[in-house]
Amino acid sequence: MLLIEVGRRLVLVDTGFGSADVLTPSRLGPVRHPLRPALRPEETAVARIRSLGLDPAAVTDVVLTHGDLDHAGGLVDLPHAQVHLLAAEQRAIQHPQGLLEAQRYRPSQWAHGPRITPHRPGAVRWKGFEGCVDLSAVALGMLLVPLPGHTAGHAGVALPTGNGWLLHAGDAFHSALSLREGSSRLDVRVRQGLLAHDEPALRSTQRRLSALVRVDPSVRIINNHDRGLWEQT
Repeated sequence: MLLIEVGRRLVLVDTGFGSADVLTPSRLGPVRHPLRPALRPEETAVARIRSLGLDPAAVTDVVLTHGDLDHAGGLVDLPHAQVHLLAAEQRAIQHPQGLLEAQRYRPSQWAHGPRITPHRPGAVRWKGFEGCVDLSAVALGMLLVPLPGHTAGHAGVALPTGNGWLLHAGDAFHSALSLREGSSRLDVRVRQGLLAHDEPALRSTQRRLSALVRVDPSVRIINNHDRGLWEQT
């Protein structure tokens, strides 16, 4: 999760698990058994926002990198927020195909009817990535950047900072090892491959992100699962 203060408003990138998931883990389906997520009330988005002395009601917009159960569960705690994601991801959530999508998109997390704005690929080109969507209406300079492979409509979120760009790459990679040139750790590759909607597309996305890291130090990349990347920012 990434929380952005925009004047008096708050914008959240991904939501993690929600309060209802913590209280009723069965909402997550059988996939919770192999994943064994740590479902702690204090780690929900609303609890963490309150711990900062902020009001969750100030979250006007949520931008989802994708709709996996560990990224969208907190939407139920923010029913007033406008939800932004790529249109391809919304279609996959509404009409899951195959066992993997049936497990990763949990109907219980969407049953409250969130206010969704699906975005088709845009006309913006950013750092060599095509089809980016201008979300300046949400936060000045924000871009939704298609990063295909992990899910049907996976995207990253790019934000201008005082000295460059911050790219939240969602689950385009799970470990910074995936972006190191020549890295071939089998466990990392297998885990990501098993969860990929399109593994060749995922590998291509990772190669492009790896090249971006090498050639453009003005871009800092974080993701959802490598805590070390957050500590470096």
